[in-house]
Amino acid sequence: MTKTYNIVVLPGDGIGPEVTAEAARVLELISSKSKDFKIELQSKDFGGAAIDSSGEPLPADTIKACEAADAMLLGAVGGPKWGVGKVRPEQGLLQIRKHFDLYANIRPALFPSKSLLTHSPLKQEIAEGTDMIVVRELVKGLYFGDRQEADLDTPGSKGEAWDQMIYNREDVERITRLAAYLALQSNPPAKIHSIDKANVLACSRLWRRVVTETISKEFPQLEVDHQLVDSAAMVMVSNPKKLNGIVLTENMFGDILSDESSVIPGSLGLLPSASLSGLPDGTSECKGLYEPIHGSAPDIAGQGKANPIGTILSAGMLLRYSLGQPEAGDKVFKAVEKVLDSAEMGGKGLRTADLGGKTSTKEMGQAVLEELEKLL
Repeated sequence: MTKTYNIVVLPGDGIGPEVTAEAARVLELISSKSKDFKIELQSKDFGGAAIDSSGEPLPADTIKACEAADAMLLGAVGGPKWGVGKVRPEQGLLQIRKHFDLYANIRPALFPSKSLLTHSPLKQEIAEGTDMIVVRELVKGLYFGDRQEADLDTPGSKGEAWDQMIYNREDVERITRLAAYLALQSNPPAKIHSIDKANVLACSRLWRRVVTETISKEFPQLEVDHQLVDSAAMVMVSNPKKLNGIVLTENMFGDILSDESSVIPGSLGLLPSASLSGLPDGTSECKGLYEPIHGSAPDIAGQGKANPIGTILSAGMLLRYSLGQPEAGDKVFKAVEKVLDSAEMGGKGLRTADLGGKTSTKEMGQAVLEELEKLL
């Protein structure tokens, strides 16, 4: 019996509609070629586009569609049009993460193609061989804790502001289990590097102890080490291969380190991400929000210059984790690698503007489709 998967596409703002269109074409091709499953796509407003149409970044209609879907594919949100006022596109992201308890953010930092080594801001001999996945806890910590805004306008006010960071044992256990699951997908199993600030923060001391206990009791075959976040940040740019494997950390540290790691391959347009609600092991529902790591880039929106690779690879992760179709997901990654390597093999030499080329968004998407069709 053929299974049908329902995917909600959230194009969002800026270049979001352009890059999600190419990823949607990839999913449609895979659906048309598969005998075992089909993929149905529907598009919904989200972010600034939703503010324009409904007055809120995450309308009830969008939430309802996402609840009924197997996964969500997001382009990007935000832009100067909406500023930093009371209602902001980015609020929709926090709301959707919390609503679906998307507690695990997975961001690979790898080279989709060896031919991209020359684009890294690091020396080639330092960048070469970098292959890490940042696993970030996404729904707790400072970003979701109680806070007090500073009162800077009332005479006599101290103007005090604070943000509360709270984690408990269960929070740390479940993100550690997901990191361990990913580590076990490698052969041999990948090493887990747990990042904290245990010499200063109580939350980090909880983090370190629970990570240690969870790995030793449930995954004794895995190796884990602990590093302070400031030291890890230095290692990431001086010798990133030392952090190869799984980089496991809490929300704020993960936000910073995943951004730092993402520039190593040379362009934000290249890399995907996934935010998951559970283990993608097929034993339970794994709701996921998949998106490229870049922003909405309003300065190039509508010009056909955006790199769709990060979004296409996000679709590949969607196939792997939420749809349980790892073979199809792997073929997406392989097709992208072939297209990018063609520059070094005398082929089309496709490079979008972020990589110093002139290939348009649609041309890059079409090239991936052509390579993918050969693999299906």
